[in-house]
Amino acid sequence: MAVAWPQRGRRAWRFAVPMMVALGLAACESVTSLNTPSVAEIDDPSNAPAQQANIGSLTEVIRRNPNDPQAYNTRGVAFARSGRFNEAITDFTKALQLNPEYAAAYTNRGLAHRQSGRNAEALTDFNRAIQSDARYYAAYLARGNLARVQGNLGQAITDLGEVIRLNPEGAEAYHSRGLAYQSQGQHNLALSDFDAAIDRNPYVAPPFLARGQSRLATDKVDDALEDFNAALNIDNRNADSWALRGVALSRQGKKNEAAESFQRAMAIDPNNRTAREGIRTAGL
Repeated sequence: MAVAWPQRGRRAWRFAVPMMVALGLAACESVTSLNTPSVAEIDDPSNAPAQQANIGSLTEVIRRNPNDPQAYNTRGVAFARSGRFNEAITDFTKALQLNPEYAAAYTNRGLAHRQSGRNAEALTDFNRAIQSDARYYAAYLARGNLARVQGNLGQAITDLGEVIRLNPEGAEAYHSRGLAYQSQGQHNLALSDFDAAIDRNPYVAPPFLARGQSRLATDKVDDALEDFNAALNIDNRNADSWALRGVALSRQGKKNEAAESFQRAMAIDPNNRTAREGIRTAGL
């Protein structure tokens, strides 16, 4: 199976396991994550003891089944979640030696390459995953996200549209395509995609933050403020959400509340440019 993006009612984004998350490589198959960072995101890297125990048990599975490509793919996901990308890549490569048409292993290896800063190798693996299985939507999602962060927005929109066609209930492709439209200044299309992402998974903050940005850009200030508040209700340690909340409040003429939001953002990230500019403009 493959990794897909967040599903309704789930947190969101991990390496590819059986056709479900984001950088969550999955026991069954692949990786990714809905902070939609420039690179896939590791799933719960702080849970090291549990990850190590899982790796140990998966190693025993491989000892008993040395020719099982899924066993190597699954352990590779566990290595990736622990930040051990070279070992993960070794396992995905072994899985591919045993099954050269294993789309999930190509996708997961590509995601591990991304986490290691090897984008060219990642793209090659995503392409090979799609060649192996043209319906494996996790590979299109991974390739689309890579294209988006590299500024190849047309390719990103095409790939993410294919994800939506193959997996219309997934949230992350809508969120990612919305970000691509937003980068093009196509805010109405972006807003439609952010709405769809939130409808499918209202439990993660980034789509609310992104929708708030497009609402600000289209002078829907009250609605934007609601989105920034919603994002903060989910994750109140996000400096961008506090800073943009300050921008919305400032545009409503609520200078004191805006200043408080800018200061909250600065307390989390002293280098947040939006907050710094807001404080400077307010003369604080």
